[in-house]
Amino acid sequence: MASTPQPDRLLPRSKPSIFAAVLGGRVNERKECSMARRRYQKGSVILRGSNWYGRYRESVIGPDGREIRIRRSVILGSKRELPTKRLAERRLEVFIAPVNSISYRPGRVATLEEFTERWKIEILSKRKLSTIHAAESHLRNQILPLLGKIRLSELGTENQQMFVTRLSGTVSRKTLLNVLGTLSSMLRTAQNWGYVSQGVSFSKLALPERSVKEQARRFTAEQVRTVIAIAKGQYRVMFAIAAMTGLRAGEILGLQARDFDFEGRLVHVRRSVWRGKPQTPKSVNSEAVLPIPDQLVEIVKPHIESLQNSMGWLFVNSRGHLFIAENVVRQALAPILDELKIPRCGFHAFRHTHTSLLLQSGAPVPVTQAQLRHSDPRITIGIYGHVIGDDHRGAVERVASLLDPNGPNARPPTQLIQ
Repeated sequence: MASTPQPDRLLPRSKPSIFAAVLGGRVNERKECSMARRRYQKGSVILRGSNWYGRYRESVIGPDGREIRIRRSVILGSKRELPTKRLAERRLEVFIAPVNSISYRPGRVATLEEFTERWKIEILSKRKLSTIHAAESHLRNQILPLLGKIRLSELGTENQQMFVTRLSGTVSRKTLLNVLGTLSSMLRTAQNWGYVSQGVSFSKLALPERSVKEQARRFTAEQVRTVIAIAKGQYRVMFAIAAMTGLRAGEILGLQARDFDFEGRLVHVRRSVWRGKPQTPKSVNSEAVLPIPDQLVEIVKPHIESLQNSMGWLFVNSRGHLFIAENVVRQALAPILDELKIPRCGFHAFRHTHTSLLLQSGAPVPVTQAQLRHSDPRITIGIYGHVIGDDHRGAVERVASLLDPNGPNARPPTQLIQ
């Protein structure tokens, strides 16, 4: 079976590819060759062992902006699949046709490390702070150490799979998918900019199987009431908003006084806070106007009237800075949970509790989805819907009553045996 063209490696022999070291193999390297001009070519075909190999040359734009010619090598197929050299040559024509086309334009080449610097300046710098932090972590810890010296044109499915295999034993499946997401964004940008590159096709990669997922932590209604009663000051307001609206931690910490409409009993979700810095909410759907109950108005309104900061932030620490969610959990929530003998958990447990109580109270899925601001109702049900409603439970109970051998409608065993 034919494979995608692979360029001859241009790295010095003293610096082989990381995968050559990992797999214990050697890298076959050749010096690149420049030509005075591009011309029609037929390439060459040779038989090595049981496989036919094709070779041809292609123009590319180097990092310095100059056009150079490099030699490509591709496996055309086996001797059994292509019995004659002529058939192998016809297979090679398929690969050379784009290069010989009148409309052909040379692509750009660079190592991933060289391209990363441009991508960070032109693309990553425009993202949210949380996205920048995560991408830089992926680049620093996983992507560049393993792939940095490899040319973009060499990062095909095979090298991507080796990258996945190498990381599978060191990071979780979720982290691996996040790292691949960063790599995919980079390679997609490279393609858009005219570099010789192949994007990440998740369907072609063998990813680790999903592990058994633990059910997300949530509180009971009684536990939430007790937590709110024990909490003091602005922490009490934070926890009440989290439990009664299902807002995310960053969205709560990003609230300002002008976001509340007490006459209409509404709250406007306009921003989020990540590591003490404001940014846009998680998604477009996250920006919304949500109803707030009278009980929450009675808690939030006095707090807003007591605010003294000029920006109207609902929550600031002793130094006048915005809170970091992890610090709130460690300094305020964790001690309360310890006092109540409740296993420690984070802010998100309030969101899971709010969703569960919505569904348990009979709220339709579209209403719950709108409150959580999910783009897909499957997320609402699949991740947050860990509630067995009365209708669901009643239906199962009715089926069990029909199958119970000791039930009122069951026939004696002697009548079943003839």
